[in-house]
Amino acid sequence: MKFKFLCMLLLGSIMTMAAQNTGTISGKIIDSKTKEALPYVSIVLKENGTVTGGGISEENGTFTIKSLPLKNYAVEIQFMGYKTVNLTANLSDSSKSVNLGTINITEEASTLDEVNIVKEVSTIEQKLDRKVITVGRDLTTAGGTASEIMNNIPSVNVDQDGNISLRGNTNVRVLVDGRPTNIDPAQLLKQIPATTIKKIELITNPSAKYNPEGMSGIINIVLHKNSKDGFNGSFNAGLTFGETPKTNNSLDMNYRKGKVNFFTTLGSNEGKQFNGGFVNRLDKDSHQLIDVVNDNKNFLGKIGMDYYINDNNTLSVYTNQNYSSGIATIATNATYDPSLGQPDISQVSDLDGDSYNNSYNLAFKHKFEKEGHTLDFEGNYNDSQENQNVDYNTTIGTGPGFYYDNVEDNRQNMTLNLDYVNPLSDKSTLEFGAEARLIRSDNIYSTTNPLIVELGQEYVDYTYDQDIYSLYATYGQKFEKFSYQLGARFESYKVTANNTGIPAFKDDYLTVYPSAYLTYSLNEKNMLQLSYSRRVDRPSLEQTKPIREFATPLFTSIGNPELKPQFTNSIEFNYTKMFGKGSSITGGVFYRLINDEISRILYPNETTANKDDQVMSYGNFNNNNAFGFEVSANYKVNKWLDMQPAIDFSSIDQKGRISIEQTDGTYIVETKSITTNAFNARLNVNLKANSRLNFNVFGFYRGPVNGIQNDTKNMYKIDSGMRYTLLDNKMTLSLRYNDMFKTMRYGFESKNPFPQEGEFRWESRTVYFGINYMFGGGKNRALQRKQRDDNTKQAGGGMF
Repeated sequence: MKFKFLCMLLLGSIMTMAAQNTGTISGKIIDSKTKEALPYVSIVLKENGTVTGGGISEENGTFTIKSLPLKNYAVEIQFMGYKTVNLTANLSDSSKSVNLGTINITEEASTLDEVNIVKEVSTIEQKLDRKVITVGRDLTTAGGTASEIMNNIPSVNVDQDGNISLRGNTNVRVLVDGRPTNIDPAQLLKQIPATTIKKIELITNPSAKYNPEGMSGIINIVLHKNSKDGFNGSFNAGLTFGETPKTNNSLDMNYRKGKVNFFTTLGSNEGKQFNGGFVNRLDKDSHQLIDVVNDNKNFLGKIGMDYYINDNNTLSVYTNQNYSSGIATIATNATYDPSLGQPDISQVSDLDGDSYNNSYNLAFKHKFEKEGHTLDFEGNYNDSQENQNVDYNTTIGTGPGFYYDNVEDNRQNMTLNLDYVNPLSDKSTLEFGAEARLIRSDNIYSTTNPLIVELGQEYVDYTYDQDIYSLYATYGQKFEKFSYQLGARFESYKVTANNTGIPAFKDDYLTVYPSAYLTYSLNEKNMLQLSYSRRVDRPSLEQTKPIREFATPLFTSIGNPELKPQFTNSIEFNYTKMFGKGSSITGGVFYRLINDEISRILYPNETTANKDDQVMSYGNFNNNNAFGFEVSANYKVNKWLDMQPAIDFSSIDQKGRISIEQTDGTYIVETKSITTNAFNARLNVNLKANSRLNFNVFGFYRGPVNGIQNDTKNMYKIDSGMRYTLLDNKMTLSLRYNDMFKTMRYGFESKNPFPQEGEFRWESRTVYFGINYMFGGGKNRALQRKQRDDNTKQAGGGMF
């Protein structure tokens, strides 16, 4: 009832804001020298010095601002790097439509020698099928990597282990420039320097054009890509002070001459991280203390070339090379009440691991004579390997024990993709595409653990191979205020798993993923959107392989080879309103029906004599449903103060299996049903002291969440920062104080399989200092900006 009332209230408030205005202002904007049309130019309307409306130009430079009161307007044409043009437009009963004609704008006499044109303040925009957060300098000062930035994005959470979730759900797909990677998202986010991020796209209900994986949607990280003539570059360095200093650095360079553009990125981050916590069993007065020290090094390199064959054909190639190494020490101590007669346990685990992830990409784009008529082909090959050696030194009572684990993961992923877009008219578009993905994984595990050797499982060779072939088609049509898009994706999926040469799991099915979008623009400032899609979350390699993910004396994490995929039907309603001065508010409600949900399960480890030992794995729960809402805003109070508040709420009905301990020490399995509620709130405030000095405050709160296995406690923090620019904006100095009051921690409590509670902390209170310096003498013309945007692969259909 509350959910229905919320929808009625939201719809009622929206409809009251619709105004019946009749005036229209239109025109076309071009570069005065090149005569090229300029897209994304801001048109600002003012009345008596106050901003009352506006819009932006289309790809062909044209703009039309409708539903305007019949008044006299001052019109400002604003575009970064260009001189502002001032015009007037007088709307009246006798002249309700004013065409300003072709407007020539001229570049500033002195252009900024920047590689990346970065806005001061981040902005949020609701587009047809996604929410786009343009990353400004206020977010890049949040930390040295993408992991820190993500926690400042509405609806996105990153936990203490780096695991990312969207709207409270971890079944989310993370892409970089529209392309998948084989890197674990938690590791990937730590490898991307914050200053290289251009924007972040949240696609919470993707259409059939996109790969259907990821139940809660897609997060696409779009990186800066420069195409200025000549040689240009940007250097970034950061130092984070916690228990010990940690460094991150990146260097971006490009050289463009004529039809060829070369680009490269080099980056690294390294340092020690200290984590720790405890787990207490309440019924037996046992305590487990865990202390973790990680010493990690990450290196990444990217080199590529764009070749503009002619105005209609572009060929691009690049390679990404990533390497990581790390040494970790995990000290675990478990103590028991002496009256129980159980010896204390202590263990020191030394982990030594390294990994590489290399990808090679070839892309070709052809533009037909008709505007928007394109053909794209892309081939990508990814090869990765991860090795981990762990030495366990365990003491039980007075008897020591030593054994080792070795894990080697090898993966290859080849993707071939073809996309075709044909605007049948100025109001309708047809798109279709095809994709083939071949994924091969080989995972080898060996151990000298006597308990596992006794079971004959000291060596495991687990292979997990997937073949996915898909075809998709979408059709969209636009009217004056109404537009729609219908689509379907047909997919053949085959998976084969073998455990040391013995078949472990096999699945082969055909399915279809439909989607539908409806949008209605009340006027230029108010837009409604209703969407539906069907998606799938297939078991990942980590969720299925029967190889330990981690182990302590009382916990062991392994996968489940018999996991089934979970399917989700999702419907969303969103509303976006634009205000003057660049302010906006977006709100939405969603409902999901989830079949065979994949989730964590916890049960006693029957292979050990210690009854306190538990296994963490994955299982399929029964059909569940979820609903929720989110509201975010970008409010510019005045020229020197702006803020971005955001809240989101989700509620999920869940059913799952739990183990319950009996009085005789045995366990039974029962089904448990709960309603899980999650609430998050954020507030980002930016204060501009002068043209060079800016201050920032960020607050975050995550409410307590009850789950089938355990209940988590609330979490909150406050960050502050400042930024100073000098040398004609070529250099920027940033300072950030994260978690000033050291309030961040992950706490939980549970009743099954037995009553326990715990808490984990990490180095959340840190001081970050960063420097950014931009160099080079290239000239960034409007056409080159347009070419750069066109050649940055966005959310392509088969790519996903």
